[in-house]
Amino acid sequence: MPPSDPPNSSPDVPPPDVASGDAPTPSRRRFLRTASAAGALAIGGLVGVPVLRVLVSPGFGRTPKPEWLKVADDVSVLDVGVPIKVDFIEATSDAWVESRLLRTVWVYTEDGQAFTVFSGVCPHLGCSFFFEGEKKIFHCPCHHGLFDAKTGAVLGGPPPRGLDTLEVKVEDSALYVMHRLFRTGVPAKEVL
Repeated sequence: MPPSDPPNSSPDVPPPDVASGDAPTPSRRRFLRTASAAGALAIGGLVGVPVLRVLVSPGFGRTPKPEWLKVADDVSVLDVGVPIKVDFIEATSDAWVESRLLRTVWVYTEDGQAFTVFSGVCPHLGCSFFFEGEKKIFHCPCHHGLFDAKTGAVLGGPPPRGLDTLEVKVEDSALYVMHRLFRTGVPAKEVL
């Protein structure tokens, strides 16, 4: 039986001469397959790394380290015996989003040496409160919570605890506070 031609070869096209070094050129189909595989690997890497980071990062999560924030440049100019409202900007970042939040604290001193700083958030439901100068109390207008201006103790209304105090330090005549947020609506002072 005479040798038969391979099924895909045509009698008019001579087979490549392997001995002379003429290797068959890659076909278009093979090139597209290789390029598609390389593209899929690149896209998989671009998508996979962030997804893997989201899945793994809770195990290695960083708790935000609280920082000392300057609320007064010179403690000698702070009024004695009267609470002073101090607003400041706190920068926070959540993944790729950075935002700035307006925070409030109330600074009180009786002698200009020892300072009490109250969080500007009512411990009942998180509303802001204000100082009533004639009555010398803090008043939360949301549900009429009343607090002592010196101690922050509850004088009336539904708040479950007194005003939350913050850590304070004085360095080079500047007043710094360790600002924290606390859980509202509960009797115990719990840091969020």
